[in-house]
Amino acid sequence: MTIDEETGRTLPRTERPDAPAYLTRHRARRSVPPTSPSPDPQDPSLPLYLRRFRERGDQHSDPVMYDGDVVGTSRAWAEVTRTKELVPERRDQLAGIDCDVYLVRHGETQGYSSESGLTPLGSWQAHRRGQELARRVFDGQRVEMLCAPTNRARQTGEHLRRGLIDNIELYGRGDPEVSELQDDQLFRNFEVATPDGPRDVTSAFRIYHREMEKYERVGLGERPGWLVDVDRFWGIQQGGGDPITHWLTMPMMYFEPPVSCVRRFWRGILAAYERTSARSIVVATHSGPIRAFAALAMGYDPGEPFNTEFVRVRLLEGGVTALVLYRNRVQEVAVPDLDALPPIHDPRFDQQEGPDE
Repeated sequence: MTIDEETGRTLPRTERPDAPAYLTRHRARRSVPPTSPSPDPQDPSLPLYLRRFRERGDQHSDPVMYDGDVVGTSRAWAEVTRTKELVPERRDQLAGIDCDVYLVRHGETQGYSSESGLTPLGSWQAHRRGQELARRVFDGQRVEMLCAPTNRARQTGEHLRRGLIDNIELYGRGDPEVSELQDDQLFRNFEVATPDGPRDVTSAFRIYHREMEKYERVGLGERPGWLVDVDRFWGIQQGGGDPITHWLTMPMMYFEPPVSCVRRFWRGILAAYERTSARSIVVATHSGPIRAFAALAMGYDPGEPFNTEFVRVRLLEGGVTALVLYRNRVQEVAVPDLDALPPIHDPRFDQQEGPDE
């Protein structure tokens, strides 16, 4: 009994020395002898499991065990339900990595109809991405910096390099080496055949616009095929659509095929790996070839990369396979033997598959 000192009133008890009600009832039932005779445990009308249970009765037999654990416990249940499937370790956990290649899309640009470079936001995006990539650089590691030969890719590469250097110092890495930025023609954007030769779709815009103006103003007759293809591509762009999807899915006679871009990018990756001791290669390039590269590796179109988003290619030891990572998906692919592939016979794009590239 507890008494409140201020009021002198008796407070209700809060402790429970007695057993809970459900346990009390259970003990009471066990202590009362049954009023009717217990059924014969050997009665053949009873199910076998019930007969075996009643045979045991109230005997304190040893508990039923499964693999050393008492049946009914959570551990025994886990053992019973555990899958027996043999799950091998992942390939990327077993094989060593020879080189990491980052195919980075350029930052936000002022427009695709001219070589106008990045916006201030695009410059910040590239610098921020370089800071992020610095976390993957280890002590004494060399980083090779490459870019496509366009203003927006080159400026992206420069800001990537600055961001890398800034955070390498911040993280206290032990003297890693970041190379100067170099143009690499093998990582250029996909091209279209014009009367002046193969051109990047941006650099071809001026020719396209000049020729289209002639046909619309003078009415010279039927437009040539290359102009029809380029007009279709830029019409989708100006209408707010996705011209890269059109390029990937609709064969166009005067555009470089997506598979040609992928072959060219593989040639660039392998050439860069052979000529440098760097084990991290950062390439600032364009969304179309990056997307085609990811689609060929994944087996489906994973979508347009955002500004400064990248596809990561991890060359495994032995040079036979590589891991392609993009948007939380990873796919192991065979490294192509480019010399064994048939050459591209289209004379407009012969220079893309030349032996000295």
